[in-house]
Amino acid sequence: MSHRAASSDNKRTETQPKRPSSTNTKETAGRANGEKRVWSLNSFDIGRPLGKGKFGNVYLAREKTSKFVVALKVLFKRAVKENKIEHQVTREIEIQCSLKHPNILRMFGYFHDESRIYMILEYAPKGAVYAKLLSSPNKRFSEETAGAYIGQVADALQYCHSRNIIHRDIKPENLLLGVNEEIKIADFGWSVRNQSDRRTTLCGTLDYLSPEMILGETYDEKVDLWSLGVLCFEFLVGKPPFETSNSNNLCKNISEGEFKIPPYVSDDAKDLIRRLLVTESKYRIALNSVLKHPWILKHRAGKV
Repeated sequence: MSHRAASSDNKRTETQPKRPSSTNTKETAGRANGEKRVWSLNSFDIGRPLGKGKFGNVYLAREKTSKFVVALKVLFKRAVKENKIEHQVTREIEIQCSLKHPNILRMFGYFHDESRIYMILEYAPKGAVYAKLLSSPNKRFSEETAGAYIGQVADALQYCHSRNIIHRDIKPENLLLGVNEEIKIADFGWSVRNQSDRRTTLCGTLDYLSPEMILGETYDEKVDLWSLGVLCFEFLVGKPPFETSNSNNLCKNISEGEFKIPPYVSDDAKDLIRRLLVTESKYRIALNSVLKHPWILKHRAGKV
């Protein structure tokens, strides 16, 4: 049984969201390619829905002047306020707008009206990694594909950490695929700037939480290393390493670092997983060493 709590706004649903209609939209300055821009809902042609979540919807959209295709994430202010996540949304916008990396989904800007907040995002046409994982044989990736993806996620996380940003919610549901099937880390709803202080907030998805989070201890950017190890395991095995029938056993397994890697996983991949899933965070392999690991070097430039 998987404990994939919807820590971010990513629940799947069959209900089709209603397209947003123009109201009294406040024009809010943003940036695109270094230039200041002013957007409103009238700046876009709204297309089909791409997804629906607890706090809003995502639509395919096209900027009318440039004809540039984007994903427009629409959050309902009422839901944001009722769930007391105003600060979280503000932080998500501030952080994601500041990031520019080939494996991180760009946020070009935002605007808002009386009832909604609009985030202008890069469109990832190849869809969600989680959907691809579920449709793969035995719900797992080949080592070639997994190695290429993990290398890209590690590179993006190294970029984030160099800017004192902790993601805190790495998992397949928060990864999209670009036009060349390259990874795009897509959801920064739980991300935070780590200004030298260690954090204590419990957040993320239970299957991917690190031991220090489970135990209520202070933590730093190394929680992302643990999540990378869980991601690597799930890519290769088809399920998270600590999955159990109930959350209490899951937390026990995570805090004790109890997991078994199936024999069909290669020795190099096993080595990387074991070096990431270390209960004492200071002994986890660093991201620059992940990128130099033999398994990553073998597959990083591989076909995905």
